[in-house]
Amino acid sequence: MVSKEVTIKNNVGLHARPATFFIQKANSYKSSIWVEKEDRRVNAKSLLGVLSLGIVKGMVITLHADGPDEGEAVEGLATLIDTGFTE
Repeated sequence: MVSKEVTIKNNVGLHARPATFFIQKANSYKSSIWVEKEDRRVNAKSLLGVLSLGIVKGMVITLHADGPDEGEAVEGLATLIDTGFTE
C-alpha cells in the first residue's frame, strides 16, 4: 500500500467538475484507491463518496492505493491535484 498527503490548491476544492476529473483519473488505474480526510475514508473511484467529504481549498487529504499500479496511481492523482486540475 502506498499513501501520500496532498493539499488542495484549486479555488473550489474537490467539487463538481474537479471531482469528475479526479474520479476519471482514479478509474484509469487498476489499484484500489481511497481518499482520506480526517477520520473518513472513501473510495476515490466514487463521485458520491468523494463529494461527501466536502473537500475545499487548503484542506490536506491523504491518498491511499493498493494494487499493481499503486505508486503510479498515487503520484498521478497527486500531480492532478497539485496542478489545480489543469492536466
